[in-house]
Parts: sequence; structure tokens; C-alpha cells
Amino acid sequence: MLERIDEEITFRKLEILLAFMEAGSLARAAERLGVSAVSVHRALHSLETGTRCSLFRLEGRNLQPNDAAHALADVAREVLQSMAQGIRATREIAGYAADRIRIGSLYSLTSGTVPALIMALRLRKPDIQTELVLGSNSELLRKLREGELDATVMGQPDGAADIESQLLFEDEIFFAAPANSPYARQAVVDLGACADERFVSLNEGYVTHDRFRDAFRVAGFEPHVVMTTNDIFSLMNLVGGGIGCTLLPGRIRSVLPRNVCLVPLLPQFQMRQKISVIFLRTRERDPNLLSLLAACRGYSAELQANQG
Repeated sequence: MLERIDEEITFRKLEILLAFMEAGSLARAAERLGVSAVSVHRALHSLETGTRCSLFRLEGRNLQPNDAAHALADVAREVLQSMAQGIRATREIAGYAADRIRIGSLYSLTSGTVPALIMALRLRKPDIQTELVLGSNSELLRKLREGELDATVMGQPDGAADIESQLLFEDEIFFAAPANSPYARQAVVDLGACADERFVSLNEGYVTHDRFRDAFRVAGFEPHVVMTTNDIFSLMNLVGGGIGCTLLPGRIRSVLPRNVCLVPLLPQFQMRQKISVIFLRTRERDPNLLSLLAACRGYSAELQANQG
């Protein structure tokens, strides 16, 4: 069992000891530390109480360290350096104030939103390294809770009391069909009239899949899904290849293949997704996340200004 250290010996008092040893006087040590000379003297005296030995001697009106004080200072320097390194390593393992940030994202957000957020973050923290992890809503939320991610950009989850979020934008869901299909010539699509149509879909866990199911629940029938995939870009190609139609968010319009078109749904079938940056509530004061949130607010403000 380790020998117990007297409660009079603290990290702060060891820092004061080192400052005194380097400065050479009570007054200069006090000035360096931003405290009074009386506070420095009191701390040094309490170290003598804690070590149960004399550490200083008076020479005239000056306090001089003896050999025991030099020995304690050498140990104090090592202890304080080790503790500082230990705290830094602990925070880095936990993801706090590290020089990297792990951000999760839906595949559909990698063409515009996520690159813009990362660039804005690096303007605020030029030395930060970013690791991007792609996945579904459910996968990203699980990794966030297990500490594998610091934050994630995804659909806003419902009823998650352990998270905080910053809304980026709301996205409308459209009917996606081959550009040469009859749907491409329609102003709006009546989803209720598509019971005999073939569909392709993302797998469960994606927010777009959830809105897909919600829309057909309103339409009152189970869609005939002929193929599913984990990749929204593959999903678009399946539509373009004539495998089936689907529902897609408007944010993918800029990367939509030429042989695929997006058509609005009738108002009763319209669905919206809330896209947010999500992080654990226990991490709300993390400096990296605060910088990311500032980048998010700037991105949202720019989107609103462009829409206005």
C-alpha cells in the first residue's frame, strides 16, 4: 500500500515552491504567481508542516532554501510534469480538447454540408485534425454513445435525452424516378396511386428510410421494395437503372445522376428531415465541440441568408 501523503502537501503548494526556488525571493515569487508574499510564505511554511522537516532558513530578512527544499523541489518538478502529461493524455482519450475531432456523417451529407462545416471548423482551429466516419443514423448514434465519435451530422433522433443538438436545416423528401419515366412529366406525384410501382430503398437505420416508411404509412399501403442498399449514391443509381423508384432528400440534388429526376409529392405525403449536429450532453463544454457549434451556427445563418 502506498504511503499516504499529508494533506498539507498539494499540487498548488508545490507550484509555489518551484516559483519561489526559481524567483529567489518571496516578493518575486508572489509577483510571478499573482498572489501576495504572505500567501507564498504561508504555503512554504505549510510544506514544512506536511513534510515534518525544516526546508528553509532565515538569513537576515531573507528566506533561503536548504538541501531538503532542493530535494523536494526536484521531486515536485517531476510530479507536476507527470500529472500535467497524465491529465492531457486522459482528456485526449476522452476526446476533450484533443488536437483531433471524430465526426460522423450520413453519406448524403458528404457532398456539401460536412465539407463546409470542416472548413469552417479549421478556420477557428487551424491545427485540428478531423476524422470522418460514415454510417446510418442508428450506427452513428451508437458510436457516439460508445465514445467512438465526438459529434455526428445526421437526422435529429427522437427522444434522446442524453444528447444535445444544433439544427442545421430541414430537408424535404421528393419522389425519385428515372428521367425518362412518366413521373418526370408530372408536377407532383400522388403516392397513393403508386401501389403497383416497384421501389428501391435504403436499409433500416437511415433517416431517409424512416421518412420512406412514414410516407407510405400515410399512403395506406406497403410498398413493393425489390432491392435495398446501405449507400444513398447506389440507391440513386438503382433508380437511374430502372430498378425502381424511391424517395430522396432534396440535399442530394447537386449530385443526382442525369438519368434521375426529383418530383415533389402531394402535400399530404410530404415529409421533412431535420438535419442536426449531435453530441453527448456530457461533452457540451468541450472546446472542440464549442468551435464546431460555432461553425454550425455560421453555416445555418448562411443557408438562411441564401434562401431569403
